[in-house]
Amino acid sequence: MNYQKVYGITGPVSTVGPTAAENKLNDQLIAELKNENSFESPEETQKRVETLKLLQTLTEKFVYTVSRNKNMSDGMSKDAGGKIFTYGSYRLGVHGPGSDIDTLVVVPKHVTRDDFFTVMDSILRERPELEEIAPVPDAFVPILKLKFNGISIDLICAKLDIPQVPISLTLKDNNLLRNLDEKDLRALNGTRVTDEILELVPKPSVFKIALRAIKLWAQRRAIYANIFGFPGGVAWAMLVARICQLYPNACSAVILNRFFKIYSDWKWPQPVLLKPIEDGPLQVRVWNPKIYAQDRSHRMPVITPAYPSMCATHNITESTKKIILEEFRRGVQVTNDIFSNKLHWKDLFIKHRFFQQYKYYLTITAMTNSNDDEHHLKWSGLIESKVRLLVLKLEQLPGIKLVHPFIKPIETLYTMSNSESASSSKADSSSMFKEIIDKYGTHLMESYLDKKYVKITDDNKDQYTNVNKIFITTMYIGFEVDEEVLKPIGVQNNEVVNGKNNNDKKKYKVDIHVPCTEFYNLCHNFNEEYNDTEKFQLIIRYVKGIELLDNVFEEGESRVTKKRKMDLSKDLSNNKTLKKSRKQTIEA
Repeated sequence: MNYQKVYGITGPVSTVGPTAAENKLNDQLIAELKNENSFESPEETQKRVETLKLLQTLTEKFVYTVSRNKNMSDGMSKDAGGKIFTYGSYRLGVHGPGSDIDTLVVVPKHVTRDDFFTVMDSILRERPELEEIAPVPDAFVPILKLKFNGISIDLICAKLDIPQVPISLTLKDNNLLRNLDEKDLRALNGTRVTDEILELVPKPSVFKIALRAIKLWAQRRAIYANIFGFPGGVAWAMLVARICQLYPNACSAVILNRFFKIYSDWKWPQPVLLKPIEDGPLQVRVWNPKIYAQDRSHRMPVITPAYPSMCATHNITESTKKIILEEFRRGVQVTNDIFSNKLHWKDLFIKHRFFQQYKYYLTITAMTNSNDDEHHLKWSGLIESKVRLLVLKLEQLPGIKLVHPFIKPIETLYTMSNSESASSSKADSSSMFKEIIDKYGTHLMESYLDKKYVKITDDNKDQYTNVNKIFITTMYIGFEVDEEVLKPIGVQNNEVVNGKNNNDKKKYKVDIHVPCTEFYNLCHNFNEEYNDTEKFQLIIRYVKGIELLDNVFEEGESRVTKKRKMDLSKDLSNNKTLKKSRKQTIEA
């Protein structure tokens, strides 16, 4: 029987159920997702369930311990409770093998965030299941990052203004948000949004298969990363949920086709909403483009359904919007061909060609000279969080047609050779750091460094536990240069005027020195610690596609080659200032 209930802010486009042919395509879609290793085994699922049960027990122990430390009676301490909630892909039921579990610890009002990072931290460290733990108390949402019982877990904490947190508690009531600080509100938001999404789709099983497919597609096409200006997991989930509302009786295969068709033609910045935006009991900002200029600037707004409603896609830039829309159009074409039996589902999930796609790339490389990876995680994480700001600046330059950030930083780790590392001095480490700063960035120099130093990998990392290392994280931005825009303007200190240089040969230049300098200073001046350029470095270079490092290519992939004179990378920064003696332009 067709589903009659109306979901969303409008009625459905169609309530027609799937045809036999569509059901067959749906079966083929599920088979392809299994072939792509999208589902985990029942044993892995059971292990997650058992691990979460253990975390619930540890949460109750945590609250009890804090309560007793604050002179509460044994009975009151036990009644104080404490409960864990999940959110993200695990809560939505679309997690895959090896994925982490986003977990929220909810505690009563007498338990503080400091207690979480001391008492809960200590309780976890006592457990034999704990393999790794990294507290990040200063994060936007303070977090304990764990590897526990073989599973990666992101553990956050929120305090409610109530004396007890019983196991029966749900987070649906907006009044639970009263008297909370910003960090507690942000921590609660993930679970509240995820739960609302599941309540707002007609058929959760259809939604989950469609979302698995969209997640796989977005990851393969390199458009899945909120931090770099693309939709993140929650945004993709809401986009899929809205299509499920419009086609409440369709199968997942049909949802995918309609997903691409509708969003490729969507009248952006018209927002995607799963339900009307609601008011609530708090004096907090709710997304409203009529009132807030910042909200009006959102290019592809997707609005969270839980109060207070926010835009999950505020990071999207003009360039990433173009890239997303182009992928939507490709999705329309591919799924149409699948429905007409010209292509197969595997064709939808073909991997991106980012590193073969552009002639010019900007590399943003965070380096740390340390024996402790925690310093590098913070430094590279800071730079990663700011890359979108550099993209926005670069987009504004005349002659830049597209600025395409890649969604996955590339990690490298160097140290001295075995014999050297045991006796290496601070001076030796500093010398290695300076040479790597000077040379790292192209595949020719990578070969040189690989011969001179030891590259640490998963296979040999146990041999180099207590030695100084050079941690390297590189982020990539691809460029499209618009030569037609550059022709009439002439740029770069009269070196090129009207598209002609001294040899009367066409050569167009875009000066990227200023935004790169501003970005360099923004990161190094974020706090006093990062002014120590003997320990922390940010290297900004542009390279041509033929110069890219080997580690950006997977097995079977190859770089684009062209028979022309090789020009090694142009430095755009050194320890203190950008080097004036080298080219600070992209040449077309």
